[in-house]
Amino acid sequence: MTYRFRFPMLLGAALFAATLSLSGCSDSGTASTDATPASGEHADHDEHGDHDNAEHQHGEWWCGEHGVPEEECAQCDKSLVADFKAKGDWCEEHNRPDSQCFIHHPENFEKYASLYEAKFGERPEMPTE
Repeated sequence: MTYRFRFPMLLGAALFAATLSLSGCSDSGTASTDATPASGEHADHDEHGDHDNAEHQHGEWWCGEHGVPEEECAQCDKSLVADFKAKGDWCEEHNRPDSQCFIHHPENFEKYASLYEAKFGERPEMPTE
């Protein structure tokens, strides 16, 4: 007889948990996965390339704004800056790793573009900033 009373309680608890988890995912109305390329311009940098807007999305594999994988993007993740500077890989003029400064070294974009192309089967656009 105890099983008869436990099942409705467990079912109710499971439905409640599912409802809570679904309602928490509706902040932007769009979901992204690692297999979805990130693209678009972000107007959330100051004149030094620093992010000043919390709306910039960092959950994608690719930083479409800066043309590199998000995990290597020192313009988005300031914790990477010290390592790039320690290696001597820094462009002071554009406040980014020199290896990712496509303004001075547009040829360096080829390395990153080939990573993107291997994953998504298409060529990314070169960032404009």
